[in-house]
Amino acid sequence: MRKRAAVLCAAAVVMAGTFTAVPADASSPTVPPTARAAKLSWKKCGTTDYPTLQCASLKVPLDHAEPGGKQITLALSRVPHTAKKYQGPLLVNPGGPGGSGLTLAGFVASSLPEAVAAQYDVIGFDPRGVGASKPALDCRPGHFDPVRPDSLPSTPAIERANLSRAKSFAAACGKKYASVLPYINTVSAVRDMDAIRAALGAKKINYFGYSYGTYLGAVYGKLYPERVRRLVLDSIVDPTGVWYDDNLAQDYAFNDRHRALMSWIARHDATYRLGTDPERIEAEWYAMRAALAKKPAEGKVGASELEDTFIPGGYYNGYWPYLAEAFAAYVNDKNADPLVEAYEDFAAVDPSGDNGYSVYTSVQCRDASWPRDWDQWREDNWAVYEKAPFMAWNNAWYNAPCAFWPVTSLKPVNVANGKLPPALLFQATGDAATPYEGGVTAHRLLARSSLVVEEGGGNHGITLSGNTCLDRHLARYLSDGTVPRGHGEADAVCQALPDPEPLSAAKTASATAHGSTLHGLLGFRG
Repeated sequence: MRKRAAVLCAAAVVMAGTFTAVPADASSPTVPPTARAAKLSWKKCGTTDYPTLQCASLKVPLDHAEPGGKQITLALSRVPHTAKKYQGPLLVNPGGPGGSGLTLAGFVASSLPEAVAAQYDVIGFDPRGVGASKPALDCRPGHFDPVRPDSLPSTPAIERANLSRAKSFAAACGKKYASVLPYINTVSAVRDMDAIRAALGAKKINYFGYSYGTYLGAVYGKLYPERVRRLVLDSIVDPTGVWYDDNLAQDYAFNDRHRALMSWIARHDATYRLGTDPERIEAEWYAMRAALAKKPAEGKVGASELEDTFIPGGYYNGYWPYLAEAFAAYVNDKNADPLVEAYEDFAAVDPSGDNGYSVYTSVQCRDASWPRDWDQWREDNWAVYEKAPFMAWNNAWYNAPCAFWPVTSLKPVNVANGKLPPALLFQATGDAATPYEGGVTAHRLLARSSLVVEEGGGNHGITLSGNTCLDRHLARYLSDGTVPRGHGEADAVCQALPDPEPLSAAKTASATAHGSTLHGLLGFRG
């Protein structure tokens, strides 16, 4: 879990090319016949930030095994290429599952070097069930309204209250979307991606995915290896742990990242006045949690909401100054206003969040088997809590509907693949949401892939976020297919950016602006 890349690698370069195919693994799902490609009608839908965005919609089968059956609608976006040299469509996905990709197309197109972006049609899409795609799922509106039961099941009554919420959510999804849920899963989303490819008139796609989007891309590569031209995976899901084991692994990594925040606060005692001992600061944080469990701040921030507020700090250290200020104000000044503001900024769930969570559960619960015996959840999560208390039970309840999901589970896809062109993988050593080992595992399973490691980095989603070393590798690959080649666990290593400074430092705003844009698009929980 907490293994770190140790070896700096002497890098050579290779070009994406051809190679000998190997038989597909037996666990690879059968690819259904491709229906006749639809045509897309693009319309202007630019924003102030991304004025060249265009939008379209595409009808696809709810069940790809029945191409003439019920249809659903996918929402698409595009920033068209402008260069004479055209390298085809670049599909982008922010992860989740449940993340909207429409705006991400504009962000990626504007963040890549202009000469590189100009060679691609950058294509965003809302996966089935998400955002502007129809139907958009919302199983139980207001499921995360405050104040929820304490996530820590310290009494049978608290455990029953949390179990009731999980069961109610699963039942609501089953009642509201009985005919849809069997088809909200990664494999169906991958088949949608291939329908997008066909509608674009492209023989192959280029793909750039973050977080869960890395698993989506790896599964696409498994089902359609001959249709992949270039493949970029950033902050990589461990494809061998889908999804129960991956979530348990997250808990340890998030605990490490939370302690990194405590250490950062200790280094800035002059600003936050919480002391210079990280362990004592952490104890103060848990004392704050206990106090909020008894008396939620302004009727909004109880113990569970406090965890929700600080979990984003495990994704992106640009949020640390805001979280530290809220923490310090509560402890030192007995002022909960900054904490409530931080909750509203980072954790409060709006209707789009309800939609995202509905798709998240629908995909993860359907993709792979989860224990149906709550005794196993209880045993596993108490064991994690003893070593890594920060997110253990919060994460358990977030995923608990899968113990009661009304649709039977599929088998995970074995993404091991020897048929792909060289893929480019990016992974931070201290990533909490997709721990480092996932990147190493995917690198091993995807033959001829190259792994670029951000040494000492703890953010989730690391390219196009201010690290010029990482971005140079990305730009070279998208420009001409060049990937680094090394001789160790990693093919290239880039040093992480410095941690942020407290908000009183003028440079904080400029240093974190681009990163915060990306992390706002990626969201949390995957």
